[in-house]
Amino acid sequence: MANVVRMGIVGFGNQGTNYAGLITGVSVRPRPNRPGAPAGPQVPNMVLAAICDVDPAKRELAKKVFPDVPVYEDYKEMILSGNVDAVVTTLPHYYHPDVVIFALEHGVHALSDKPAGVYVKQVEAMNACADAHPELTFGMMFNQRTNPLYIKIHDLVQSGEMGKLRRANWLITTWYRKQAYYNSSDWRATWGGEGGGVLVNQAPHQIDLMQWICGMPKRVFSIDTNGYQRAIATEDDANAVFDYGDGATGVFITCTHDFLGTDRFEILLDGGKIIVDGSRTARITRLQMTEQEINKEEGNPMGARIAMMAPEQRDHFIKSEETIEFTREELAKTGHAKVLRDFAGHILEGTPMVARGQDGINGVMIANAIQLSSWLGQPVDVPVDEELYLSELNKRIAAEGKYPQRS
Repeated sequence: MANVVRMGIVGFGNQGTNYAGLITGVSVRPRPNRPGAPAGPQVPNMVLAAICDVDPAKRELAKKVFPDVPVYEDYKEMILSGNVDAVVTTLPHYYHPDVVIFALEHGVHALSDKPAGVYVKQVEAMNACADAHPELTFGMMFNQRTNPLYIKIHDLVQSGEMGKLRRANWLITTWYRKQAYYNSSDWRATWGGEGGGVLVNQAPHQIDLMQWICGMPKRVFSIDTNGYQRAIATEDDANAVFDYGDGATGVFITCTHDFLGTDRFEILLDGGKIIVDGSRTARITRLQMTEQEINKEEGNPMGARIAMMAPEQRDHFIKSEETIEFTREELAKTGHAKVLRDFAGHILEGTPMVARGQDGINGVMIANAIQLSSWLGQPVDVPVDEELYLSELNKRIAAEGKYPQRS
């Protein structure tokens, strides 16, 4: 067996050129706003074997930068060429399942960028195809799952060490986008072209992380505003409440119009609290006993007045306080490159991937539930009614009048 995976890139835009740079070490589009990024090839077990794009200008760019790499207009032709062992799709969201299904049905491994698709029904079809081809590797580009901060938090919450979940709140508004961004491509922030706004473009990683760490909600209620601060058809502001069952709740707030932006994730558990700021720093506070035990304790320092105690008196109940922080340079060594390395490692040696492709349906399910709740003005259950969601989505696609209905 060869010791490298021949990767084909479907879509040579921002993400496609980024992946090409990580694989080859050649910077196609320099990104000066990403300090700490390591130089040179970052995926030693992978080679860039082919590039595909329908845009002639992007194909010419690919030929200029990588003259020895075959360039295609049709991804199906590339997959059938015999030049690639695997493909990664960076196309607009609706097309991710199409590429993955065609690749798997023709013996080629597949890696999908986020999100897995736009609506649950199409992602279920993709997952069914993957399940029918267990001999092939299907992965999701959930690069934020490689963040050592979130790995530690995931393991801590899922271990049950700090007790059951009570509340999870994520305010993630660091997605500032000017109107010019939306005007740059006519498919952006349209129901028929992109399938939504901030929930399907900017926030899928946080939606995935929240469910990966805290679990799937059982019910969702949301108020989204479409075209609130930008001249777009889809949501540029979303505010969702999650019901996890047994009284546990969550809040997820995101938008693209907050110029200052906030990234703060709080997780309240029976035995303490985790607070994450900027996806780089986490403060973990563990209690000596669960809050339920504190509530019942009779011999505490303040007796019945515990609810009024000062912070220094509350310290009596704190077992430990831990701060975890990683530098930009440390975080730059993870991310997309690690997903690519582990994806290739799974193909070559069967080592674990960052995320199975089938995992992508959870984030799509939550995004669909948030949108559907807002459209209907009422809570919706999870799993979402996929036929109802698709019907409502098609109403919005029809109103745009320039994209085909989905099935």
